[in-house]
Amino acid sequence: MTQYKVACFGEVLWDILPDKALPGGAPMNVAYHLQKLSVPVAMISAIGDDEQGKSLLEIMKRYQLTTDFVQIDPVHETGKVYARPSPENPLEMKYEIVQPVAWDYIAFTPALKELAQQTDNTYLVFGSLAARNADSRQTLQSLLEGNRTFVLDINLRPPHFEQELLVGLLHQCHILKLNESELSIIGSWHQWPETMEAQVKALSVQYSIPTIIVTLGENGAALFTEGKFYQHPGYKVKVADTIGSGDAFLAGCLYSIIKKYSPADTLSFACAMGALVASYHGGCPDYQRSEVTALMAAH
Repeated sequence: MTQYKVACFGEVLWDILPDKALPGGAPMNVAYHLQKLSVPVAMISAIGDDEQGKSLLEIMKRYQLTTDFVQIDPVHETGKVYARPSPENPLEMKYEIVQPVAWDYIAFTPALKELAQQTDNTYLVFGSLAARNADSRQTLQSLLEGNRTFVLDINLRPPHFEQELLVGLLHQCHILKLNESELSIIGSWHQWPETMEAQVKALSVQYSIPTIIVTLGENGAALFTEGKFYQHPGYKVKVADTIGSGDAFLAGCLYSIIKKYSPADTLSFACAMGALVASYHGGCPDYQRSEVTALMAAH
């Protein structure tokens, strides 16, 4: 079996916008950007035995993503999300996530068991959304074993999460990525100070998470690691849409961590990745690595 540096577990789906449908799902977006950065990555998911699923398989192959761990579910349809601009901010999207769908039923197959045994400095990226259903949740728990770095990309979209489930996932991760509103939700469960830095430090202590990354939208991002707090103001771009920009940011973080960048350089590169993707339409636009470095150089 091919050796993969990163495995991404969870949803692959169609983002259905008012004027078009785009391939998406946070784990697949992260996998796409890691592939663009030449990181060997495996995508673990499930699609329906339907035209939408076949189209996603073809697109993943075009992205040069392996489909070896994408299961075909003969019963449930391929995932869909209906995305609409927020009335409060047209650049922000509101999402209706269809349930149940194929990625709710990812099975722990012999191929996944073999993949899980690749533990030499490897990473598993997963989100809270993919754990909403018992079948995929059980498979995820089977993957959350062994000597790997577990990366939790929280996606708190009501009603697709429960506090008890999320607490369990927080206790199992080594790297946590979340946004300001998700930090506030978790902070509301505890009597934590109100400042972001104090909340992040409390979160790290409460759940024994060594590295926490907070995205701050147009204001960049913050990183807490090795007991120190770092911030980056982000890069100003003309925003096309925000779909997948956080996923590109996470891919940039993981790439930088794998390459052993300093925390400050990790934030800088990740923010540039997120900003660049926000300047394009969709979560998986076609771009060149040189555009990321050009954006960084321009600032």
